[in-house]
Amino acid sequence: MSSSASGSIWYVYGIVPSSASTGANMPPESAGLDDSPVSLEPDGDVAALVSVLRGPDYAPNAIEANSGDVEWLGPRAVAHDRVLTWASDHGPVVPMPMFSLFSGRDAVHGMLRARAAELRDALARVAAGREYALRVFRVDAEMLSAVATLSPRLRELAASAAAAAPGQRYLIERKLDGERRTEMRGVTRDIVEAIAVELGKHALATVRPPIPRADSGDGASRGTMVLNAAFLVTPGALADFQRTLTGLAERHEANGLRFDFTGPWPPYHFVGGGERR
Repeated sequence: MSSSASGSIWYVYGIVPSSASTGANMPPESAGLDDSPVSLEPDGDVAALVSVLRGPDYAPNAIEANSGDVEWLGPRAVAHDRVLTWASDHGPVVPMPMFSLFSGRDAVHGMLRARAAELRDALARVAAGREYALRVFRVDAEMLSAVATLSPRLRELAASAAAAAPGQRYLIERKLDGERRTEMRGVTRDIVEAIAVELGKHALATVRPPIPRADSGDGASRGTMVLNAAFLVTPGALADFQRTLTGLAERHEANGLRFDFTGPWPPYHFVGGGERR
Protein backbone atom coordinates (compact mmCIF):
# COMPACT_ATOMS: atom_id res chain seq x y z
CA MET A 1 0.00 0.00 0.00
CA SER A 2 1.14 3.48 -0.73
CA SER A 3 -0.15 6.97 -1.14
CA SER A 4 0.73 9.90 -3.30
CA ALA A 5 1.41 13.45 -2.21
CA SER A 6 0.26 14.69 -5.63
CA GLY A 7 -2.23 13.67 -8.29
CA SER A 8 -4.79 11.01 -7.38
CA ILE A 9 -4.94 8.19 -4.90
CA TRP A 10 -7.00 4.99 -5.05
CA TYR A 11 -9.10 4.20 -2.00
CA VAL A 12 -10.26 0.59 -1.49
CA TYR A 13 -13.40 0.01 0.63
CA GLY A 14 -13.58 -3.75 0.37
CA ILE A 15 -13.28 -6.85 -1.76
CA VAL A 16 -16.17 -8.60 -3.52
CA PRO A 17 -16.43 -11.38 -6.11
CA SER A 18 -15.79 -10.19 -9.64
CA SER A 19 -19.30 -11.34 -10.47
CA ALA A 20 -20.75 -8.67 -8.13
CA SER A 21 -23.42 -6.32 -9.50
CA THR A 22 -22.22 -3.51 -11.73
CA GLY A 23 -23.73 -0.59 -13.57
CA ALA A 24 -27.13 0.48 -12.24
CA ASN A 25 -26.71 -1.78 -9.22
CA MET A 26 -23.51 -0.14 -8.05
CA PRO A 27 -23.66 2.25 -5.06
CA PRO A 28 -25.19 5.69 -5.73
CA GLU A 29 -23.02 8.06 -7.76
CA SER A 30 -21.86 10.08 -4.73
CA ALA A 31 -21.69 7.25 -2.18
CA GLY A 32 -17.93 7.27 -1.64
CA LEU A 33 -15.54 9.41 0.36
CA ASP A 34 -15.70 13.09 -0.59
CA ASP A 35 -18.90 12.32 -2.55
CA SER A 36 -16.85 10.35 -5.06
CA PRO A 37 -18.23 7.61 -7.33
CA VAL A 38 -17.46 3.99 -6.47
CA SER A 39 -16.40 1.52 -9.14
CA LEU A 40 -15.52 -2.15 -9.35
CA GLU A 41 -11.93 -3.06 -10.21
CA PRO A 42 -11.82 -6.81 -10.99
CA ASP A 43 -8.78 -9.06 -11.12
CA GLY A 44 -9.55 -12.71 -11.77
CA ASP A 45 -12.40 -13.83 -9.54
CA VAL A 46 -12.01 -11.06 -6.94
CA ALA A 47 -12.59 -7.33 -7.28
CA ALA A 48 -11.96 -4.16 -5.29
CA LEU A 49 -14.56 -1.50 -4.62
CA VAL A 50 -12.63 1.71 -5.22
CA SER A 51 -12.82 5.48 -5.42
CA VAL A 52 -10.21 7.76 -6.95
CA LEU A 53 -9.49 10.66 -4.57
CA ARG A 54 -7.24 13.71 -4.46
CA GLY A 55 -3.79 12.56 -3.42
CA PRO A 56 -2.80 15.60 -1.31
CA ASP A 57 -5.92 15.20 0.83
CA TYR A 58 -4.87 11.67 1.81
CA ALA A 59 -1.12 11.94 2.11
CA PRO A 60 0.16 10.29 5.32
CA ASN A 61 0.76 13.65 7.03
CA ALA A 62 -2.75 14.86 6.12
CA ILE A 63 -4.39 11.74 7.55
CA GLU A 64 -2.29 11.97 10.71
CA ALA A 65 -3.17 15.63 11.16
CA ASN A 66 -6.91 15.06 10.65
CA SER A 67 -7.47 11.68 12.29
CA GLY A 68 -8.32 13.31 15.63
CA ASP A 69 -10.82 15.73 14.07
CA VAL A 70 -14.30 14.22 14.40
CA GLU A 71 -15.76 16.64 11.85
CA TRP A 72 -13.22 15.43 9.27
CA LEU A 73 -13.18 11.75 10.21
CA GLY A 74 -16.91 11.24 10.85
CA PRO A 75 -18.26 11.78 7.31
CA ARG A 76 -15.52 9.60 5.87
CA ALA A 77 -16.30 6.78 8.30
CA VAL A 78 -19.97 7.05 7.34
CA ALA A 79 -19.12 6.89 3.64
CA HIS A 80 -16.78 3.93 4.14
CA ASP A 81 -19.50 2.03 6.01
CA ARG A 82 -22.17 3.08 3.48
CA VAL A 83 -20.27 1.45 0.61
CA LEU A 84 -19.59 -1.72 2.60
CA THR A 85 -23.20 -1.92 3.73
CA TRP A 86 -24.34 -1.67 0.11
CA ALA A 87 -21.93 -4.44 -0.84
CA SER A 88 -23.03 -6.62 2.09
CA ASP A 89 -26.67 -6.15 1.07
CA HIS A 90 -25.82 -7.52 -2.40
CA GLY A 91 -23.50 -10.40 -1.53
CA PRO A 92 -20.30 -11.32 0.30
CA VAL A 93 -17.75 -8.62 1.00
CA VAL A 94 -14.39 -8.49 2.74
CA PRO A 95 -14.18 -5.05 4.43
CA MET A 96 -10.86 -3.27 4.20
CA PRO A 97 -9.69 -0.97 6.99
CA MET A 98 -10.35 2.73 6.59
CA PHE A 99 -7.69 4.55 4.58
CA SER A 100 -6.59 1.51 2.58
CA LEU A 101 -4.81 3.67 0.01
CA PHE A 102 -2.99 2.71 -3.18
CA SER A 103 -0.94 4.73 -5.61
CA GLY A 104 -3.00 3.66 -8.62
CA ARG A 105 -4.70 0.87 -10.57
CA ASP A 106 -1.51 -1.21 -10.84
CA ALA A 107 -1.02 -1.14 -7.06
CA VAL A 108 -4.62 -2.27 -6.48
CA HIS A 109 -4.22 -5.15 -8.91
CA GLY A 110 -0.93 -6.11 -7.31
CA MET A 111 -2.68 -6.38 -3.94
CA LEU A 112 -5.56 -8.42 -5.40
CA ARG A 113 -3.17 -10.88 -7.03
CA ALA A 114 -0.89 -11.19 -3.99
CA ARG A 115 -3.83 -11.85 -1.66
CA ALA A 116 -6.10 -13.72 -4.07
CA ALA A 117 -6.19 -17.02 -2.15
CA GLU A 118 -6.69 -15.28 1.21
CA LEU A 119 -9.45 -13.08 -0.19
CA ARG A 120 -11.26 -15.99 -1.84
CA ASP A 121 -11.22 -17.89 1.47
CA ALA A 122 -12.56 -14.87 3.34
CA LEU A 123 -15.36 -14.32 0.81
CA ALA A 124 -16.35 -17.98 1.05
CA ARG A 125 -16.38 -17.76 4.86
CA VAL A 126 -18.82 -14.83 5.00
CA ALA A 127 -20.96 -15.71 2.00
CA ALA A 128 -23.46 -17.76 3.99
CA GLY A 129 -24.36 -15.23 6.69
CA ARG A 130 -24.62 -11.64 7.90
CA GLU A 131 -23.02 -10.06 10.96
CA TYR A 132 -25.14 -9.08 13.95
CA ALA A 133 -23.77 -7.30 17.01
CA LEU A 134 -24.80 -7.67 20.63
CA ARG A 135 -23.67 -5.53 23.53
CA VAL A 136 -24.90 -6.24 27.04
CA PHE A 137 -24.69 -3.66 29.83
CA ARG A 138 -25.04 -4.17 33.58
CA VAL A 139 -26.85 -1.63 35.75
CA ASP A 140 -24.99 -2.23 39.02
CA ALA A 141 -27.66 -0.94 41.40
CA GLU A 142 -30.22 -3.32 39.91
CA MET A 143 -27.86 -6.28 39.76
CA LEU A 144 -26.77 -5.76 43.36
CA SER A 145 -30.41 -5.92 44.43
CA ALA A 146 -30.93 -9.17 42.53
CA VAL A 147 -27.61 -10.90 43.11
CA ALA A 148 -28.67 -12.54 46.38
CA THR A 149 -31.23 -14.59 44.46
CA LEU A 150 -28.77 -15.40 41.64
CA SER A 151 -25.79 -16.54 43.72
CA PRO A 152 -26.00 -19.91 45.49
CA ARG A 153 -23.37 -18.74 47.95
CA LEU A 154 -25.32 -15.62 48.90
CA ARG A 155 -28.53 -17.61 49.17
CA GLU A 156 -26.77 -19.92 51.59
CA LEU A 157 -25.49 -16.97 53.66
CA ALA A 158 -28.97 -15.41 53.69
CA ALA A 159 -30.48 -18.69 54.94
CA SER A 160 -27.80 -18.92 57.63
CA ALA A 161 -28.52 -15.34 58.73
CA ALA A 162 -32.25 -16.05 58.96
CA ALA A 163 -31.64 -19.08 61.17
CA ALA A 164 -28.95 -17.51 63.39
CA ALA A 165 -29.26 -15.89 66.79
CA PRO A 166 -29.45 -12.06 66.68
CA GLY A 167 -25.76 -11.42 67.40
CA GLN A 168 -24.52 -13.97 64.91
CA ARG A 169 -27.13 -12.85 62.37
CA TYR A 170 -25.69 -9.34 62.44
CA LEU A 171 -22.20 -10.65 61.61
CA ILE A 172 -23.48 -12.85 58.80
CA GLU A 173 -25.52 -10.00 57.33
CA ARG A 174 -22.44 -7.75 57.41
CA LYS A 175 -20.52 -10.43 55.53
CA LEU A 176 -23.40 -10.79 53.09
CA ASP A 177 -23.41 -7.06 52.34
CA GLY A 178 -19.66 -7.01 51.88
CA GLU A 179 -19.62 -9.84 49.36
CA ARG A 180 -22.48 -8.72 47.11
CA ARG A 181 -20.23 -6.84 44.68
CA THR A 182 -17.71 -9.69 44.41
CA GLU A 183 -20.52 -12.15 43.78
CA MET A 184 -22.09 -9.74 41.27
CA ARG A 185 -18.98 -9.94 39.11
CA GLY A 186 -18.95 -13.73 39.22
CA VAL A 187 -22.66 -14.02 38.50
CA THR A 188 -22.32 -11.57 35.61
CA ARG A 189 -19.47 -13.59 34.13
CA ASP A 190 -21.51 -16.81 34.27
CA ILE A 191 -24.60 -15.19 32.73
CA VAL A 192 -22.60 -13.56 29.93
CA GLU A 193 -20.92 -16.84 29.02
CA ALA A 194 -24.31 -18.57 28.95
CA ILE A 195 -25.75 -15.85 26.70
CA ALA A 196 -22.88 -16.20 24.22
CA VAL A 197 -23.21 -20.00 24.19
CA GLU A 198 -26.99 -19.96 23.69
CA LEU A 199 -26.83 -17.48 20.83
CA GLY A 200 -23.81 -19.19 19.33
CA LYS A 201 -25.91 -22.29 18.74
CA HIS A 202 -27.73 -20.35 16.03
CA ALA A 203 -24.62 -18.77 14.45
CA LEU A 204 -21.97 -19.94 12.03
CA ALA A 205 -19.33 -18.18 14.12
CA THR A 206 -19.01 -15.92 17.14
CA VAL A 207 -16.38 -13.28 17.85
CA ARG A 208 -15.86 -11.66 21.26
CA PRO A 209 -13.88 -8.44 20.67
CA PRO A 210 -12.40 -6.74 23.73
CA ILE A 211 -14.83 -4.47 25.57
CA PRO A 212 -14.02 -0.86 24.60
CA ARG A 213 -12.11 0.83 27.38
CA ALA A 214 -14.53 3.76 27.50
CA ASP A 215 -17.32 1.35 28.41
CA SER A 216 -15.39 -0.98 30.71
CA GLY A 217 -15.98 0.88 33.97
CA ASP A 218 -18.88 2.11 36.05
CA GLY A 219 -20.40 5.38 34.93
CA ALA A 220 -21.17 4.47 31.30
CA SER A 221 -24.54 5.98 30.42
CA ARG A 222 -26.25 2.60 30.08
CA GLY A 223 -24.23 0.85 32.75
CA THR A 224 -21.08 -1.23 32.54
CA MET A 225 -20.59 -3.11 29.28
CA VAL A 226 -20.13 -6.79 30.15
CA LEU A 227 -20.48 -8.43 26.73
CA ASN A 228 -19.32 -7.29 23.30
CA ALA A 229 -20.04 -9.95 20.71
CA ALA A 230 -20.60 -10.39 16.98
CA PHE A 231 -22.41 -13.33 15.39
CA LEU A 232 -22.37 -14.55 11.80
CA VAL A 233 -25.94 -15.74 11.21
CA THR A 234 -27.51 -17.32 8.13
CA PRO A 235 -30.88 -15.98 6.95
CA GLY A 236 -32.48 -19.33 7.77
CA ALA A 237 -31.25 -19.22 11.39
CA LEU A 238 -32.08 -15.58 12.06
CA ALA A 239 -35.61 -16.17 13.40
CA ASP A 240 -34.35 -18.74 15.93
CA PHE A 241 -31.47 -16.44 16.86
CA GLN A 242 -33.83 -13.52 17.50
CA ARG A 243 -36.29 -15.71 19.40
CA THR A 244 -33.51 -16.93 21.68
CA LEU A 245 -32.22 -13.38 22.15
CA THR A 246 -35.69 -12.14 23.09
CA GLY A 247 -36.02 -14.88 25.70
CA LEU A 248 -32.62 -14.09 27.18
CA ALA A 249 -33.40 -10.37 27.36
CA GLU A 250 -36.75 -11.00 29.05
CA ARG A 251 -35.08 -13.33 31.56
CA HIS A 252 -32.17 -11.08 32.49
CA GLU A 253 -33.40 -7.48 32.20
CA ALA A 254 -35.13 -7.84 35.58
CA ASN A 255 -31.70 -8.65 37.03
CA GLY A 256 -30.12 -5.42 35.77
CA LEU A 257 -28.88 -6.35 32.28
CA ARG A 258 -29.63 -4.27 29.19
CA PHE A 259 -29.34 -5.66 25.65
CA ASP A 260 -28.30 -3.63 22.59
CA PHE A 261 -28.73 -5.68 19.37
CA THR A 262 -27.92 -4.24 15.94
CA GLY A 263 -27.45 -5.47 12.40
CA PRO A 264 -27.10 -6.71 9.84
CA TRP A 265 -23.62 -5.27 9.33
CA PRO A 266 -20.85 -5.93 6.85
CA PRO A 267 -18.78 -8.83 8.25
CA TYR A 268 -16.14 -6.66 9.89
CA HIS A 269 -15.28 -9.29 12.53
CA PHE A 270 -15.23 -12.41 10.34
CA VAL A 271 -12.75 -11.75 7.56
CA GLY A 272 -9.42 -11.82 9.37
CA GLY A 273 -7.78 -12.97 12.55
CA GLY A 274 -9.13 -12.56 16.03
CA GLU A 275 -10.82 -14.74 18.55
CA ARG A 276 -13.46 -17.10 17.15
CA ARG A 277 -15.57 -19.52 19.09
